[in-house]
Amino acid sequence: MTTHDDTLALPLPPAPTLYHPTPQLAALRANRPVAEVTFPDGSTGWLVTRYADVRQVLIDPRFSRAAAAGSAASDTGIAIVATDSILGMDPPEHTRLRRLVAGAFTARRVEELRPKVTALVDALLTDIAARPRPVDLVEHFSLPLPVRVICELLGVPPEDQHIFHAWSDTIMSDAGGDPAEIRAAMGSLATYFGKLIADKRATPADDLMTALIAARDNADRLSEQELVNLCFGLLIAGHETTANQINMFLLTLLHFPEEYERLAKSPELVPQAVEELMRFVQLGEGAGLPRVTTEAVDLSGVTIPPGAVVVMSMAAANRDESVFADADRLDLTREITQHLGFGAGAHHCLGAQLARMELQEALKGLLRHLPGLHIAVPDTELRFKSGMIVRSLQSLPVTW
Repeated sequence: MTTHDDTLALPLPPAPTLYHPTPQLAALRANRPVAEVTFPDGSTGWLVTRYADVRQVLIDPRFSRAAAAGSAASDTGIAIVATDSILGMDPPEHTRLRRLVAGAFTARRVEELRPKVTALVDALLTDIAARPRPVDLVEHFSLPLPVRVICELLGVPPEDQHIFHAWSDTIMSDAGGDPAEIRAAMGSLATYFGKLIADKRATPADDLMTALIAARDNADRLSEQELVNLCFGLLIAGHETTANQINMFLLTLLHFPEEYERLAKSPELVPQAVEELMRFVQLGEGAGLPRVTTEAVDLSGVTIPPGAVVVMSMAAANRDESVFADADRLDLTREITQHLGFGAGAHHCLGAQLARMELQEALKGLLRHLPGLHIAVPDTELRFKSGMIVRSLQSLPVTW
């Protein structure tokens, strides 16, 4: 779909399948890798689809996240959250806040958490195995697993963990979401964390929230608003995408039964399978958080002027044949480290190591506890939440 002057209109037409991006992205990557686009409000920007160009946008400081606040491409729930959080900052402010929380997500700290996550996976799947079939995997596994992990890391009481998802659904809405509802959900979440922070001040604990409070109160390295924003940003980012990845990883593996069988026979492949699935799986057609150029920049022979909004297609970049041979084929033996599923540069996903570990343990657990697992309905009967920036299943009925 184009306008009269051949400027592309976003969003692009949806893909005809859950397992590959819309074909228009491949055509753009080959022929118009840096394409001028119009956003739903009529303003213009640029869509980048080649791996090298997308990576440059992610790592090049001339593409500013902070300057993108208020752009048309920022009219989604997660982008509104990003405006007032670490996701919407440039260095050095971004660097200051990231350093305060990075220690909780190092490879060493994540490995220390692995036995707890394995035990939680086993407990959830043991419960599922005892239930009448079919069982909703979203309700009983893929959602509670990352919610409980990030809440334990932050120090959210177990009895409160059920209350966040409705707020999170609203905040993760796409450009069609009601900004007033998004901000109301953000306000409710901020109010909750404000109360919890007060409780933690009175009764400190061994958790990330208490550590952040200490950084705020003792060293004055955080403002009170930054503290609240960090907490609810970590909560949302720490469970929503991981839950959706578990669902879509499983759907994708079962769609390619040879690869699923390979993984079942060789579970030692799980770590690299997670990397390949991160590259391959389509969590949505939307672009990543936008940037704005601070000066003119050349990408693939196109000069993008200063002050231009730039959006990237991670789905197109991760299917770039110049980087990934036979890129449209799922290959769990592929040696891969350079996918952009976690971004790159200063905004590389802070919780990437935690997400990797949770996804690995989720897959291992499903293979271990539920041999013969399959989806109880055809793809055409799967129901996804409407208006979400990522593909988010309402339920995933499974049997075995």
